[in-house]
Amino acid sequence: MHSHAFNALKDYLESQIIGQQDLVKQLMIALLADGHILVEGPPGLAKTRAVKSLADCVEGDFHRVQFTPDLLPADLTGTDIFRPETGEFTFQSGPIFNSLILADEINRAPAKVQAAMLEAMAEKQVTAGRNTYKLPELFLVMATQNPIEQEGTYPLPEAQLDRFLLHLEVNYPDMESELDILRLNRGEAKGSTAAQPVEISQETIFQARQEVLNVHMADTIEQYIVRLVMATRQPSQYSEQLDQWLDMGVSPRATIALDRCARAHAWLAGRDFVTPEDVKTMAFPVLRHRLLRSYHAQAEGITSNQVIAHLIGLVGSA
Repeated sequence: MHSHAFNALKDYLESQIIGQQDLVKQLMIALLADGHILVEGPPGLAKTRAVKSLADCVEGDFHRVQFTPDLLPADLTGTDIFRPETGEFTFQSGPIFNSLILADEINRAPAKVQAAMLEAMAEKQVTAGRNTYKLPELFLVMATQNPIEQEGTYPLPEAQLDRFLLHLEVNYPDMESELDILRLNRGEAKGSTAAQPVEISQETIFQARQEVLNVHMADTIEQYIVRLVMATRQPSQYSEQLDQWLDMGVSPRATIALDRCARAHAWLAGRDFVTPEDVKTMAFPVLRHRLLRSYHAQAEGITSNQVIAHLIGLVGSA
């Protein structure tokens, strides 16, 4: 097993991203489950630092793209450039052709750019002119968005949110973690010797993904995942409250994501089998951005987390 390499990666990331253990774990799950992650939270909470620290450890190129209202799809994907010396067009690849991408403030770019980004995420390819170009086999996008500022933003539509494997909410660290952050920053400013990044090859990641897929999942756990998903589509069969809170259920992508992420969660915990607790834990980041809350729920201030907690309470795992 390659779990020792990922344990070392976890220890390193937690030494660099203090007070955000859940963010670290979900980044590693996204890496193991071959999916992308959307991180939402106020500025300054180490979202950028997290993916940069991961990039320091993983074999592959890293690129950060700051999304702005004047960004064009070609700025992201690349474009055909005319070469006068040859009289031909050649493709100049854009930043999306790196293995690790940080899409900072993805909701600040217009729909065309978002569509180009999310098409690449789903299909792992880019089309420019008449040609289609494959993206790297290891391809992980971590997109961030600020939930506070709404002016000048273009919210991602539900169909595009569905392309993300996980949606993670990042909150402020506690007092003890804040003090550790202060000391870490002071040490880095002095040039003190920091923890050395671990090195994980792409081959190790691909082999670990196969181990994750081989984690045993009992039929009852598979049925539990499907029951959770079906309850979002037929809420009236479970409770009147759930029916009032939901306008639309989740897609089959949610079923697949719950399966992959529950396996990855179990594998990181050192187990070769999935438990109902793995599914319950991963239900929040997997379903959070896929549930379409009703106007009634939004007016009452009911969050997606409350809907998911209510859903888990209704659907038994046995």
